[in-house]
Amino acid sequence: AGRNQRIQFARCLLSVAFLLSPPSTDLFNLSYMRTFASIVLSLTVVIHAAAAPQPEHVIIISIDGAKPTVIAESEMPTLKRLAVEGSVTWEASTIFPPKTLPSHTSMLTGVGPDKHQILWNDYLAIRGPVKVPTVFTLARAQDPATSTAMFVGKIKFRHLWVKDSLDEFNLGGSMKPGPVPPEELKAASTSQIIAGQAAAYILEHKPKLCFIHFPDPDKAGHASGWGSPEQKEALKVTDQALSQITKALKQAGIAEKTVILISADHGGHEKGHGENIPDDMNIPWVAWGAGVKKGHAIQRLVTTYDTAATALWLLGVPIPESFDGKPVKEAFEAMPEPAVTPKS
Repeated sequence: AGRNQRIQFARCLLSVAFLLSPPSTDLFNLSYMRTFASIVLSLTVVIHAAAAPQPEHVIIISIDGAKPTVIAESEMPTLKRLAVEGSVTWEASTIFPPKTLPSHTSMLTGVGPDKHQILWNDYLAIRGPVKVPTVFTLARAQDPATSTAMFVGKIKFRHLWVKDSLDEFNLGGSMKPGPVPPEELKAASTSQIIAGQAAAYILEHKPKLCFIHFPDPDKAGHASGWGSPEQKEALKVTDQALSQITKALKQAGIAEKTVILISADHGGHEKGHGENIPDDMNIPWVAWGAGVKKGHAIQRLVTTYDTAATALWLLGVPIPESFDGKPVKEAFEAMPEPAVTPKS
């Protein structure tokens, strides 16, 4: 509302400027010129202030297997508060197949599986990293000094670690690039451990672009079923992990300069996921933070790959024309239009 008021005020100033315009014979009247210059300067400042500033930090958080209908039945005060304070849809869609690695690849590359070609769902070292740019490589292409980090709970995310794209790749602890030692091939972590690692890193390094993956709800869903008491408990614990991240942002002094994008890779039914049905395909999508509309229910259809486009747009990074994803501009106050780079 404050930005709309400033826009209206700017329009009033412009009207006053026209009213003060002198006859053509007095065009160079010094007093008029000083008055007019003052009005134009004020108008410029007000119009500039009317646009929401670009955030300095974007945190993408994925709650693995977080089905919206199960979230509604679970004790998740932090997530639900962020949804109320920000913009949300509980009817976003993942890609098909709704599986962890293909979906997260779309989330972080802005394209569907037909383009990124990661159709498998395990860590297969021989296949190497994804062949299309990630949000991290694109951010680094614009500014090589961009600080980036990934905190994940499954080794399969190594496929999204493109060379020179990350300052930190963390799976319960910092990992090194290169071949994965045999003892780490089955590496996994928990939401609480991941949150602790990410929170400490945020406090020290204040990354500009960061991805955090919470795996517990998916693990509980496979073990006990989607919507089971065990999965609801895992969602509760994961919400506590999410709270660690929001507290770290405040303690680091960057909460007011940050946007958090929270989503999931898929839902689930019974003890699995992978079908083209609402139970598996529907996911949450929440935006909270700098420039985000408060208490807004997003009306447009949001898809997993829109997360990548939104993150780049927020940071002022050009969005490739080849992207399937589009920024979810509806969730934000007035911001600059996203730049577009030609297809390669």
